[in-house]
Parts: sequence; structure tokens; C-alpha cells
Amino acid sequence: MNKKIKTEAVDHLFEAVLNLQSREECYAFFEDLCTVNELLSLSQRFEVASMLKAGKTYLDIAEKTGASTATISRVNRSLNYGNDGYDLVFARMGQKN
Repeated sequence: MNKKIKTEAVDHLFEAVLNLQSREECYAFFEDLCTVNELLSLSQRFEVASMLKAGKTYLDIAEKTGASTATISRVNRSLNYGNDGYDLVFARMGQKN
């Protein structure tokens, strides 16, 4: 875990997220919390990670998601050298590696 982000404010935010109980509640909360572009960027990165785990090429991913190769590379680095957060979520969602 990155010690730079481990703050009381981030803990409070994560506690709020963990209290959401439905997709509709997530939409309401994240639309209030984030700008449209921030939310679309987060969802794009998650889609990129999913496609990378599925073995898609950078070209396929860029075409489908509109993500730049720099974004795809950053997500790939997180998948390979990060804290396994994507893997945890994908496993719980039933996505195959």
C-alpha cells in the first residue's frame, strides 16, 4: 500500500464507498463525488485492466476503449507490479485470469 495515500480522509472515503449497497447508490454517490470526466477515466482504466487480463492487445484495447497507449501501459504496470487490487476485484467478480 502506498503510504502517501493512507490518510484519515482516504479512510473516510473508502468507508463511505463500502457502505454503498447497490449500483444505483454508486451512481448517485460517484456522480456527486466526481466530475463526468473523472468517472469516465476511472471506468476506462478498469475496462483496460479487464481487457489486459483477458489477453487483448494494446491496439484492440485502444480501439475499443479510446485509451491512449500511455494509459494502457500504466494500467499494465499496475497489473504486473501493483498491489494486486485489480486481481482481487476480478476474482470476486468471477473474471478469469
